[in-house]
Amino acid sequence: MLIYFRVLKESFNFAINALRNNKLRTFLSLLGVTIGIFSIIAVLAAVDSLKKEIEGSISSLDNSTIYLGRFSFGPTDVPRWKAEQFPDVTYDEYQYLKRAVPDLFAASYTLNVPRATMKFEERTVSSVEIGAITHEYYDIEALQIAHGRFFNEAESASGVSVAVIGDEIANILFDSAEAAIGKKARLYGKNYVIIGVLKKEGSGLFGGSRDTAAYLPVNSIRRIFGSNNRSLFPFIMIKPEKNADQAEFVALLKQKLRMARGLKPDEIDNFFVNELKGFTDLIDNITGNLNVMGLIISGFSLLVGGFGIANIMFVSVKERTNLIGIQKSLGAKNKFILFQFLFEAMILSIIGGLIGLFLVFIVSLLASQFTGDFEFVLSPLNLLIGTLVSAAIGLISGILPAISASKLDPVEAIRTGM
Repeated sequence: MLIYFRVLKESFNFAINALRNNKLRTFLSLLGVTIGIFSIIAVLAAVDSLKKEIEGSISSLDNSTIYLGRFSFGPTDVPRWKAEQFPDVTYDEYQYLKRAVPDLFAASYTLNVPRATMKFEERTVSSVEIGAITHEYYDIEALQIAHGRFFNEAESASGVSVAVIGDEIANILFDSAEAAIGKKARLYGKNYVIIGVLKKEGSGLFGGSRDTAAYLPVNSIRRIFGSNNRSLFPFIMIKPEKNADQAEFVALLKQKLRMARGLKPDEIDNFFVNELKGFTDLIDNITGNLNVMGLIISGFSLLVGGFGIANIMFVSVKERTNLIGIQKSLGAKNKFILFQFLFEAMILSIIGGLIGLFLVFIVSLLASQFTGDFEFVLSPLNLLIGTLVSAAIGLISGILPAISASKLDPVEAIRTGM
């Protein structure tokens, strides 16, 4: 075992000497490895960061959450013209499903209404995202109340003019979240009493944030826009009990809604059941494809880098032919020479890889500074992958030069070196 440490030490010294004595040649040869590792880890880090940001934006929702409505969140076999004829889910269907579907933890009726302007005295906040929902929304999505409370079942059913607003709206209109409680803000031509302020969240990846949102009882919005307005795109958000079988629950949910709508056995569903799990699977699929594409593109840089390492090692073998002959004449075995050059190739490649990782680290820091709340993540796993890949490139690139060095005849090697 000690002999291998000795070989490793000597190989490290030879690699460092190669860097010192032939700076330009070594730099140009390692450039391919550096660029390749930089490309691979940069792609992995960017995709991981994107995935983390997207998952963070939907982390408040349980993976079992279901969206029931006339729109599909993904590809569907239903022709577009036919899907456009599907009826909207209704408030009555929402109430029916709450009673009829077993293992249902919570269901919330929601309307997608246009953004609005909220006013308080002379102050105004434009483009406020409106959440027209029932009270169960609080149980489905993990909203965090910083001050006040969320509206209850009675307020939700009666559609009283109350609102829960985001932290940014509270600070703009009322100077602080505490001061907003009990105040009246004007929205859609009506005065809404602020009963709660959400905890500050920060902006999301695509600009959306609860900090600039207002949540109102859906029945108060229905009085303003009407119950049969096709432009509101209603959905029923449903969350099953924790231990419920998802597939069985979805099948039963479809059966109950089909019965409520009087659909015949030979008729297709005139609604879509969108599972959040399918959305997260889609995210995994997209990020996986991005990783593969990035690895393929980066592979070309590593191929060039591998040829660069091989070139260094062949030159190194030629320059040290005399030394190899002397080592062999003193009893060094072929295996000793082989490992010596293999270790040297791996060390050189790892040095190039470490430079690439350092560049990724610098770029990730700069990118995080210029992109606000979006944080680029350079995980320990990515660092390990970069190091292992660079070591593998060195190992593969150094095999042929190492074998050629190990097979040199000691007498011929000494004579050639002289």
